[in-house]
Amino acid sequence: MRRIDARSLRGLAHPLRMRILEAIELDGAATSSTLATRLGENTGTISWHLRLLAEHGYLEEDTGRGTKRERWWRLPPGATVLDPSEFLDDPETRRALDVYLRDLVERYYARVRAYVDEDWSAEWQHAAGLSDWRHLRLTPEQLHNLNEEIGAVIDRYTSSDEDDAERVIVQLQSFPRHS
Repeated sequence: MRRIDARSLRGLAHPLRMRILEAIELDGAATSSTLATRLGENTGTISWHLRLLAEHGYLEEDTGRGTKRERWWRLPPGATVLDPSEFLDDPETRRALDVYLRDLVERYYARVRAYVDEDWSAEWQHAAGLSDWRHLRLTPEQLHNLNEEIGAVIDRYTSSDEDDAERVIVQLQSFPRHS
C-alpha cells in the first residue's frame, strides 16, 4: 500500500492527470496516442502528464509491451491511499486536496449519470442500486469501521469468471453532516 504524501498529491491534483489516471484504472494499460484519442488531447500533452504521473509513482511503464516509439503505461501493483486529514495544516497542499476531491466528486457524479442515461436490461436495472442511508448516527471510529467492513465485502467480489459478468463500479461516499 502506498500513501499519498503532499508532494505526490500536488503532482496528481490536475484535472487532466486525474482523467488520464482514471482512464488507465478503468480500461487498463494504454499509450499516449490511445489516451490522446480517448481524452481529446494532443499526444505531446498526454506524454508529458504520463511522465509526471510516473515520477510521482501513480503509473509505471509497461516495458513488456510496445516499442521504442510506443510506450505503454499501467498502474503499479498495490493500492494507493489518501488520508485528507494529513493535509489540513498546509495551505498549498490543502488547495491541491481541494482540486483533487472536487474533481473526484464530479467524476463520481458523471459515472452515475452515465449509468442512468444508458439503456440497461431490466435484470441489470434490478441488480443495480442508487441508495443512501440518512439516519445513521456514528462516531468517527464507527464510520471508519463501517467503511473498512464494506471494503472487505467488496474485496470478496473483485473478480468473476461468470460468462454474463459485466464490469461494475461501486461508489461509496460516507461523510458526516451538520444538522
